[in-house]
Amino acid sequence: AERFFSGTSTAAPPFDDAGIILLSGPPCCGKTSLLFQFAINRAAESGRHVVFICSKGRLENSPPFLSQGVEPSLSVLQRIQIKYIEDDEGIRKYFAAFHLLDDFPAAVIVDDFTGFFSERSPLL
Repeated sequence: AERFFSGTSTAAPPFDDAGIILLSGPPCCGKTSLLFQFAINRAAESGRHVVFICSKGRLENSPPFLSQGVEPSLSVLQRIQIKYIEDDEGIRKYFAAFHLLDDFPAAVIVDDFTGFFSERSPLL
């Protein structure tokens, strides 16, 4: 939980070695909101940009909610780069070109990862 909510500990955030975090749960339980809160915290604590990958239609239909009392600064929100991707091909292309980035993000968050891959799409 400390990775998603900042300010609860005086210890340095454990983000530099966070690796891969998988968040799962039933539909409409708040996963997108939790991931967006993580993006805000990561951008604020690292001072670097964060990429939030999602489906545009899905995000527009169900935008994330922030916890009560959370009001991130404009500079933090500007460090969150929302990248709209609609299918598995878009995910593959993004990560295939990842090594070409001049500045790696502090985190890459993929909202509803399994939603980008249908049963008829072969996995990598």
